[in-house]
Amino acid sequence: MKRRHLHESDRQYKIFLYIFYLCMIIMGSITFYGIYAMSEEWNENGIYVMGEVLVQTQVPFENFANLSTWLFFSTIIGWYCCSRIGWKKTVGLNSYRMALTQLMLLGFAIICLYEVLWSFTVLNAEITSQMILQNTIPDIDLLMVEYPDPLRPWNLIFATKIWLAGFVISAHAFYLSTRQRKTLEDLDE
Repeated sequence: MKRRHLHESDRQYKIFLYIFYLCMIIMGSITFYGIYAMSEEWNENGIYVMGEVLVQTQVPFENFANLSTWLFFSTIIGWYCCSRIGWKKTVGLNSYRMALTQLMLLGFAIICLYEVLWSFTVLNAEITSQMILQNTIPDIDLLMVEYPDPLRPWNLIFATKIWLAGFVISAHAFYLSTRQRKTLEDLDE
């Protein structure tokens, strides 16, 4: 069976489109809430921890998924929907533009993979350090790294999830960009 691309007239296309819009709403609301909470914390304390409010807030009820998990989930699902409904935009790209896009995507994937591994390694080191020095299991949702700026540290759970989402998206986009492509004549199939 030959794989067929989605067209605007397909029912699946509308499903992917509506899920994409839902993901955009989720990502937008979480981002605006995070920016608002961060600016409030900055105004009160002169310091904020990047992503901590998203890791500390659970939705829709206590001990369920936190906002950073919802952001991670909606980012990945939204990207997949976007890649399914937006395939026509990449058809007909000339070779030098596609080559530059592929190099950019490969670079993003490498950078994001490095950051995921770095964040995860630091997270594991922090957990181990606190277990050995304080003889207690730390609350991993509160662990942070004061990098690149001590006044703007990153929550390690948030950093790991965001960089992992960036890696998955850029690696998938790179994979899609290297696959055999349809031509403009094949669009009517």
